[in-house]
Amino acid sequence: MTHDDIRSAFLDTLASVAPEADFDALKPDRPLRDQLDIDSFDFLNVILRVHEKLGVDIPEADYPKLATLSGALDYLEARLTSGRIH
Repeated sequence: MTHDDIRSAFLDTLASVAPEADFDALKPDRPLRDQLDIDSFDFLNVILRVHEKLGVDIPEADYPKLATLSGALDYLEARLTSGRIH
């Protein structure tokens, strides 16, 4: 899976939780929750949907690594390329 594939899948997941968001305006290093105006329950739904869509298990201790767009993409790419999916 390429970086662009991962980005597309992650943005699709975000869109399922925050469909009204302007994803073109996302700043890669700012917290997603602030930019998308989502609460912790919505963020947990993002985590669960990423797991369903990409098959990546994300331990609770790693949730902060997905707080920004760039952090999430780096984390997911590392997990998917290392073979540590489930």
